[in-house]
Amino acid sequence: MGDGRRGMKRLLLFVAGILLFVPQAAVWAGELHLQGLIAEALQASPEIQAARAKASASGFRVPQSMSLPDPMVMVGYQNEGTSRLTYNESPDSQYLFSASQLFFFPGKRALKGEAASREAESLSSSAAAVQLRIIAVIKEFYYDLFLAHQSLDLIREKAVLLRKLEDAALARYAAGGGMQQDVLMAQAEKYMLLERETMLQQKIQTLEAQLNAMVGRDQTAPLDRPAPPVFVPYPLALPDLIAVAYENSPEVRAREKMVASTNARVRVAEREYYPDIAVTGNYGLKGPAFENQDMWSLTTTLNIPLYYTTKQQPAVQEAEASQREAKNELQGVRLRLSAAIRENYAMLQSTERLMELYRQGLTLKIHQDFQSALATYATGKTDALSVISRLKAITEIETSYWGQLVEREKARARLEALTGKTDSRTEEGRQ
Repeated sequence: MGDGRRGMKRLLLFVAGILLFVPQAAVWAGELHLQGLIAEALQASPEIQAARAKASASGFRVPQSMSLPDPMVMVGYQNEGTSRLTYNESPDSQYLFSASQLFFFPGKRALKGEAASREAESLSSSAAAVQLRIIAVIKEFYYDLFLAHQSLDLIREKAVLLRKLEDAALARYAAGGGMQQDVLMAQAEKYMLLERETMLQQKIQTLEAQLNAMVGRDQTAPLDRPAPPVFVPYPLALPDLIAVAYENSPEVRAREKMVASTNARVRVAEREYYPDIAVTGNYGLKGPAFENQDMWSLTTTLNIPLYYTTKQQPAVQEAEASQREAKNELQGVRLRLSAAIRENYAMLQSTERLMELYRQGLTLKIHQDFQSALATYATGKTDALSVISRLKAITEIETSYWGQLVEREKARARLEALTGKTDSRTEEGRQ
């Protein structure tokens, strides 16, 4: 009976919270807090760290792209004849030294640096998008884990009430006023609850493993029970969400930077029609017998883009094709982003409407109706099926309410990832 009173007390507290429109749940020892998981993931998630490392590596390509080719140095010897060394004997015998440096046509280095810089910025934005996506997935797993624990609680509370029905059915059957079918029905329902409880426990283990993987923890690391989400009205309307997403979404920014990079690469390819210049300095060192007869020279070499129809022109066409690809990808990202925002915003609104229906229908009268039906059954004025149906209705309404709240929070998490703005407040801070 003590378990029954505690179960009813939890149900009454739940109903009172629903009627006040701010769901409150009991505080559990060792609660798992969402913000702590997110902070841990930002430091330990392999996927986030890999994206950051990739973005960091791209930054080092910027100075490389702007650098001149390495200078070439030559050291040699020139001899007259082949039978013996004639250094210091013949004026044509000398040591040869030369150094050459290739210089790009003016403007090429700056354009190459711009293209590499924009690509690095694109990868940096992509890393931010990965971070937002990981945070959204962590939130979804977190809320699913909370719902699994909450559903397990509801099943156990229902089991307490079913034991009451089973005891009443056994008492009536022993007194000769009831049917064995009622006892079997109550016991069958109890075993069905045990099956659901086992499935939920397995789901909890799976969700914990998935959450650990996303955070960057060991798969077997224990997790406490998630803190309950608290309903907070969403502040933005659909047009505002789309506008914010176009402005702040890291994925959009990544594509915009890639378009800028391809624009610069087109200009780089066009500059390849102009020749580069190689400057070479030569020095011939003769022996002491020919003092003051050392020789030097300075030459410049220009490459002639003679085969531009098979080299420079196709390079420009390739760069222009990549430019069109980047622009179309940007447009595709914007369209997909808009569609995903509309979908999740519709999900958020529909869950709020369903929650309102549950709030209006979930009252103390439902629980009182069950207690009344149970008392009536004990006196033989109703059947067991009627009592069980009332009990199922209570559990279904409560499970559906928490399920809709969790779906709303998951849709909100996806919207935050899509718009590039993650709520930095903890779930407890929303109260």
